[in-house]
Amino acid sequence: YAMLLSLIFLIVLVAAIVGFVFRHEIKTSFESNLDLALKDYNATADPHSEAVDTIQRTLHCCGVQNYSDWERTEYFSQRGIPRSCCKNQNDCSEEDLKDPNKAQLKVFVNGCFFLVTSTMESKMSVVAGISFGIACFQLIGIILSCCLSRYITNNQYEMV
Repeated sequence: YAMLLSLIFLIVLVAAIVGFVFRHEIKTSFESNLDLALKDYNATADPHSEAVDTIQRTLHCCGVQNYSDWERTEYFSQRGIPRSCCKNQNDCSEEDLKDPNKAQLKVFVNGCFFLVTSTMESKMSVVAGISFGIACFQLIGIILSCCLSRYITNNQYEMV
């Protein structure tokens, strides 16, 4: 049992170290994937398009760096900026969303990349605290299981 807990503890420790070391690569990968999701956006039931809409509605942001990122997409040439960027859903017309100057007043101007990464970084302290608590319980379990196995002799084991 102590060996199993030690193995799990080491896996969690390695995962935490790898996540910390490669956090910049994770950010870069997220930015490129978000940019790709914008280019492939089609406002249908596509999971990537739904994810972009959810991020934009939830965090009150638009595009990767700002709302003008949509101007480089195929979707913008057909329908303008998506409605998920609108500050007020009732106040956004399709004509406003096709004109970047008018859209600037109607949509969220901040980009989603900075908001997502700052939200993730702010929640990392909570995740680190929970992970530290779990690691402490695992270490206590390892110590107690080693103590228990040390005090059990063959005769006591047979009696139980």
